[in-house]
Amino acid sequence: MNATLIAVILSLFSAVAYAAAAVAQERLASRSAGSGVLRLLGSSAWWSTVGLNATGALLHVVALKYGPLTVVQPLGALTLIAAVPLGARVAGRRVSAVEWRGTALTLLGLAAILATASGSAPDDVLSPSEAVAVAGVTAVLIGVLGRPGKRRGLRHATASGVASGVASALTQTVTVAATDRSGSLLSMQVIGVALVVAAFAAGGLLLSQSAYRDGLDAPLALVTLSNPVAAALIGLALLGERLQGGATGALLALAGAGLAGRGVILLTRATPAADPVPATCEAEATPAPAAVTTGALPTGSAPAVDDDHPVAAVLALAPGTAAAEPALVPRQLTPGHLTPL
Repeated sequence: MNATLIAVILSLFSAVAYAAAAVAQERLASRSAGSGVLRLLGSSAWWSTVGLNATGALLHVVALKYGPLTVVQPLGALTLIAAVPLGARVAGRRVSAVEWRGTALTLLGLAAILATASGSAPDDVLSPSEAVAVAGVTAVLIGVLGRPGKRRGLRHATASGVASGVASALTQTVTVAATDRSGSLLSMQVIGVALVVAAFAAGGLLLSQSAYRDGLDAPLALVTLSNPVAAALIGLALLGERLQGGATGALLALAGAGLAGRGVILLTRATPAADPVPATCEAEATPAPAAVTTGALPTGSAPAVDDDHPVAAVLALAPGTAAAEPALVPRQLTPGHLTPL
């Protein structure tokens, strides 16, 4: 099988894992508003999202062994395709038209960037001095973007994407060096860069958790956009990777970046709301007394989500899956409201 095709398939599975993790992180962030991100370290649900992210990262690492950075990284945009409708389903609402337009523009822009990518399986890696320089510049940039203030969520999302993108570029260095039979697995280069990768990966995860306090769509779009841009810049500048089409390819990539930026703006302005309760429903969503037995639930209603286990709720919401809902109690239990069974 073609090496690039293997990289694409692995990237697809990686994107699904990342999408499920992002939705679960957003649920946790909405519940922990006002408390520090570090308090989530004691939550088993949060560690479940870490497991999903680790699965996505592992698949991503293997993909980088087979495909060039400029191909693997833009495929992370598929995370947005999966996460937006999945997040809406978990929240019990429909995806708004603005969200669809923003998502479409973001993905079209990243597709334009992907169309210009080329190259065979990676055979070049960052030198130790290049890795140190990249890590230093990235750390400074993350420090600037991670400061408190206005638009903190969007800045943290950008910083998270940059951290993850740079970690991917450095991971490529570790992967190629560690699997090179002529080299040593325990060389100082491999160990040192691996530690930097771990630090950036952990920082990116915490920054994304903080960013999701502002919602899911816009922060995830920024993470999805800044991640491949950061990685592609390293691949183009330091790893000898090139874009197809020369000047035309460069213009296409710039146009794609503009489309993606417009999509992020639309997602930032989107304010999705839950669907209104149908007028024909005369019941209130209040817990039923133990003595009251309810009949069948309305068809097409939104599934209830267990906020204590958001990861399990996300993974259980497959198409066509029925979920339990709160019992509905009539406003007045009078003989006129009762119907024979």
